[in-house]
Amino acid sequence: MNEPQQKKRPKLSPISAFIFSSRWLQLPLYLGLIAAQAVYVFHFWVELVHLLEAAFGNQASLQALVSSIGYKTDFQITALNETVIMLVVLALIDVVMISNLLIMVIVGGYETFVSRMNLAEHPDQPEWLSHVNASVLKVKLATAIIGISSIHLLKTFINAANYDVKVLMWQTIIHVVFLLSALAIALTDRLMEHGQSAKH
Repeated sequence: MNEPQQKKRPKLSPISAFIFSSRWLQLPLYLGLIAAQAVYVFHFWVELVHLLEAAFGNQASLQALVSSIGYKTDFQITALNETVIMLVVLALIDVVMISNLLIMVIVGGYETFVSRMNLAEHPDQPEWLSHVNASVLKVKLATAIIGISSIHLLKTFINAANYDVKVLMWQTIIHVVFLLSALAIALTDRLMEHGQSAKH
């Protein structure tokens, strides 16, 4: 019994092949995002080491933490307090969430717009990657941005005494705009899916 012959790929014209190959111009962009993620990893470990050293009484690390989070008080901070720890931990969570956003953009964008990664049989394949497309990627990025914005807003409210009222107001407004934008993207995606299913 003869094995079924594989379908031959249609031969592209030189212009079509050239245009289609231009997608590889995005590769340096994704490599650049990987380099940016490496910087975030380094920043995360620097802040974590400062936090651990400050917990053991290192004043230089403590002052570096206080300076990095923008925390100001009327008195000199000589030891870690709950507010400083909370702000530092939120900053670390912020780095992790941005790193997750970078992974979604790098892996999802490469898979969607450049080339298949053939991870179907890989045990570590992200669950969302199996059904990723441009619409799914947009919704996931929008929700990730909302999470990052929430962390920034929480950090601002905890350290509200060091911010102007206008800054607090505008950060809240911008966060609400992010929420509405994500809802609009999700609703548009849902309507497009219903439209396509109705055609079939």
